[in-house]
Amino acid sequence: MTFVESIKVCFSKYAEFKGRASRPEFWWWCLFVFLAGIAAGVVSQVLSALFSLATILPSLAVGARRLHDTNRSGWWQLIALIPVIGWIVAIVWWAQEAKEPNRFG
Repeated sequence: MTFVESIKVCFSKYAEFKGRASRPEFWWWCLFVFLAGIAAGVVSQVLSALFSLATILPSLAVGARRLHDTNRSGWWQLIALIPVIGWIVAIVWWAQEAKEPNRFG
């Protein structure tokens, strides 16, 4: 999956929490949100805030679908609310290969 395909898929599945997301889809999306967020912040703080609001739901959705690909519930994203340790655990899980067989399809 390419950078542009990933962005299209994530916006087309804006609030789709079911299914699975490949590693490239997830990581390209993260790169897009990071770079576009920085660019929006350079232009205006209001634009940056609007961009963050517009991308929070698809970011949560792709994160849940990525965890589904590793055979975990999307609710495990909440572990990232724990400072440092939670972030590390979440990143490791998002970086893992897909698990087969998988209860999420």
